Amino acid sequence: MIQQQGNRFFFNVDWITVLIYISLCAIGFTNIYASIPHPENATAFDFTSSYGKQLIYIVSGLILGLSILLFDGRLFNVFSPFIYGITLLLLVAVLVVGRNVGGNQAWIPIGSFRLQPSEFAKFGAALFLARYVSTFNPKFRDFKSIFFAALIVLAPLALIMLQPDTGSALVFLAFMFPLYREGLSGYFLLIFLGMIVLFIADFLVPTYILIIVLTTIGGLFIYANKRKQKLIITTVFVTLFAIGYLFLIKVAYEKVLAPHQRSRIELMLGLKTDNKGAGYNVIQSQIAIGSGQATGRGFMQGTQTKYGYVPEQSTDFIFSTVGEEWGFLGCSVLIGLYCFLLLRLVNLAERQRSTFSRVYGYSVACILFFHIFINIGMTIGIIPVIGIPLPLISYGGSSLWSFTILLFIFLKLDSNRMGFI
Repeated sequence: MIQQQGNRFFFNVDWITVLIYISLCAIGFTNIYASIPHPENATAFDFTSSYGKQLIYIVSGLILGLSILLFDGRLFNVFSPFIYGITLLLLVAVLVVGRNVGGNQAWIPIGSFRLQPSEFAKFGAALFLARYVSTFNPKFRDFKSIFFAALIVLAPLALIMLQPDTGSALVFLAFMFPLYREGLSGYFLLIFLGMIVLFIADFLVPTYILIIVLTTIGGLFIYANKRKQKLIITTVFVTLFAIGYLFLIKVAYEKVLAPHQRSRIELMLGLKTDNKGAGYNVIQSQIAIGSGQATGRGFMQGTQTKYGYVPEQSTDFIFSTVGEEWGFLGCSVLIGLYCFLLLRLVNLAERQRSTFSRVYGYSVACILFFHIFINIGMTIGIIPVIGIPLPLISYGGSSLWSFTILLFIFLKLDSNRMGFI
């Protein structure tokens, strides 16, 4: 009966989203092929090359995605705690048996393939968070409900930070927005924004001046509301939290972040210049994107791309290949596809009848948005280089398969929206 129901809903799948998925994979393969030097007579079916391997990942990913559509969607709700638990075990395993690449112990070697557990932890956390919200229907107005939701998100985040893989860990902050949709107070979003502002300000302004400013603002607010005891207590707590956060930034900056991570932050804020060291990647990426101008240099004609001036061009900096060879027009098409995909996912999430499907759908959209915004932002120099892939475009099997699973699970849930999930 479960199988029959799964087949019946197979025809209710949002095939427009599937078409966008295939289009993005095709764009990714085309630009990976262009970004990797190879002989003139090389073919796309050279499976010893990175682009050949990516073709295998794409085909197997599509098969994996279509296979997910044949499952009964209710299984993802039922087994979400087990999926989440497995991803946590993998995050622990990578700290023990993982391979260190570029200063991050984030990959588990399996033959010639390297599995990156942090990529799969995203859909594991999304499923379990959706299960928690749909089962207990928390209003997020009390400490207990906020604590358990935060624990689901912070557990994988903390394990990923131990690798340390700051970029992948930051993506888990995207779960704040699905929780906001389900009732989390907007004050938490303001606090999150304030933490970002304080983080930047702490590098540009002496800490003692920030403490004086925060104390003064808090004091004035308390004086203006001296008869409102709850507001006074809240103001004191927020002020003390902000001051403590400033000191935490200093400690984390000096003791936790690696030297290359500190350099990237200083470069972004204009505190230093380093055209040959930490800033080289971004400068070369900006040159590549800028040289594409309106319509690009043409396929396989980009000089920055062709001669390998941009490091990690097939992975973290794949957008620079798009900019150089396809120009502003190509970048606009790619970003337009992403925007269409995100808007469609939000629309699909809103039409869900079950809380589980809605929360998961918003999680998918927010995770994709964070990846897109951070990756493109770092290639054009407005965000520090933290090393996360551009969804379905960057080279990598773990990345492509995890985004495929993330997306197609939601498409299956959406096809079952008239059911009982």
